[in-house]
Amino acid sequence: MKRLKLVLPTPAYKEKLMNYKREFIENGDSLDGTAGLRKAETFEEWYSGFCDNLREETVRDGLVPATTYMAISTADGRLIGMIDIRHRLDDYLLNFGGHIGYSIRKSERQQGYATEMLGLALSECAKLNIKKVLITCDKDNVASARTIINNGAILENEILEGNRITQRYWIILDEDYENNL
Repeated sequence: MKRLKLVLPTPAYKEKLMNYKREFIENGDSLDGTAGLRKAETFEEWYSGFCDNLREETVRDGLVPATTYMAISTADGRLIGMIDIRHRLDDYLLNFGGHIGYSIRKSERQQGYATEMLGLALSECAKLNIKKVLITCDKDNVASARTIINNGAILENEILEGNRITQRYWIILDEDYENNL
C-alpha cells in the first residue's frame, strides 16, 4: 500500500504549507523542492509564482517550467514533504540542480518517505515525457544519495563548485515505468 500521494498545491493547503515552511526555518533546514517557498512573504505570493511556473508561456524570468507537488500521507492527510519536477534543464540545472528537488520535514525523515516520494515523482516525469531524469545532491548528503540510488539512479560524475561537491545521478525511464509501480 502506498503511504503517500502527490497533490498539487491549492489555497486549501495554505495553513499546511505555511506550517511546513515554518518548521524548516525553525530547524535551519533547506526548503528544497518547494518552488521558492522560503523566499515568499505570503502564501498568495508563493502560489502566484507556483501557478506561473507551471507552463512555458508564463514561467518567470530565470526559471524553467516546473510542477511542485506536496507529498501527503494517505493515512491522515499530513504534509510529509514537497517535490519539484523541472520540465526541462538549463545550464545551471544540468550541472547542479537536476530535474527534481525535494524535501521531507525533519519529523518525518528516516522512514522511507523520500524514496517513495521520488518514485511517485518519477512516474510524473514519465507522464511529462522526460525519459532521462537527472537528480543531484551534495556529496555530504548520504541520505539523499541513498534515496536517489534506491530509485535506480546511476552516478555519472561529481562537480566541484567552491567548497561544494555535487553528485549527478541519472535515471532512465522506459515506456512502462508508470505500470511498474
